[in-house]
Amino acid sequence: MLTKRPQRPSPARHRMGKAWTTLALAALTVSGCAAKHGAAGAAPAPGLIPTDRSYTIASRWEQNRPAHPDYRLPEVALSNGRRLLFERAYATAGPRELHYDVFLPAPAPHAAQAILLVHGGAWRSGQKSNFYAIADHLSQAGYAVILPEFRLAPEAPYPAGLFDINAALARVRGDARQYGIDPARIAIGGESSGGQMAALLAYTCGQALYAPDGVRAPAVSALVDIDGVIDFTTPLALENENRAGDASSAARWLGGSWEHVPARWREASAATHVSRASPPTLVLRGDAPRFTAGWEVVRGKLSQLGIASETVDFPGQPHTFWLFEPYAAQVSAAIDAFLRRPDVAAARPCAARER
Repeated sequence: MLTKRPQRPSPARHRMGKAWTTLALAALTVSGCAAKHGAAGAAPAPGLIPTDRSYTIASRWEQNRPAHPDYRLPEVALSNGRRLLFERAYATAGPRELHYDVFLPAPAPHAAQAILLVHGGAWRSGQKSNFYAIADHLSQAGYAVILPEFRLAPEAPYPAGLFDINAALARVRGDARQYGIDPARIAIGGESSGGQMAALLAYTCGQALYAPDGVRAPAVSALVDIDGVIDFTTPLALENENRAGDASSAARWLGGSWEHVPARWREASAATHVSRASPPTLVLRGDAPRFTAGWEVVRGKLSQLGIASETVDFPGQPHTFWLFEPYAAQVSAAIDAFLRRPDVAAARPCAARER
């Protein structure tokens, strides 16, 4: 059972000294390289949470830099009154405490637009710090950015992580005043499998399907999908996501292959839930169409419903290009431009389900 975590008293604010003003994500290579030598998926000792560290910035850096010498490991440099709040508890799942990190923009006279970003990792791996570079860019542009951890497939399969992320959204909405956030302008986004999860939650907003309270899932103002599958049931998606049958990453998360649990694959496809309550949608994609399978059909449906959408292509870029500069900055700029569009800023999705 998912339980909202009581807010702990906030500690006194500390000045951020020069010693940590620049937070280099390259430091993640230590844990990333160590994970390469471990046995991914090995049974944990009793009481420990099973983890899979196969998807890290360090591992993708080693994989991609020979073909992409322009890639640079990103850095986070907090300045001008921006803040990074670490490990804020937002809920508990049994004995498990769940946390998010919050990037806050410089103080402003108006409440900030917020976006919650869901990390990828084939539903079994990854960590919230994968989004630090993009969160840094967006906070410089005036956004509050929330980066949640959530239960992954080795710990708890579908739909546990979806309930966790919606619980994080609900907590952010409840604490909006504390963070200086406009509760009516909280978008959701994600990368790779996190993009798939974000799309699914965006298109089921206002429904009970993944609602932490069992009644109505939190509303979101927009969706940003970075290379995340939109429809598991398309031939292109099945060719790749179901290639290994029950051993495929999607099947391990969903509890079986397409042949064994087709209804679950349909239910977990964002395309299944498109309606006039769906939010404005931005899709950013690299060179491999498989990662956004189903998007062209869904975009047509959104257009028919009068819902804003946009596609931004990054030709020649492999999956996970957004983890590195200069593309983290370019992705952030595209997100900023989309969320500032008048038709996107004025949208209030999910309202159709609340009538």
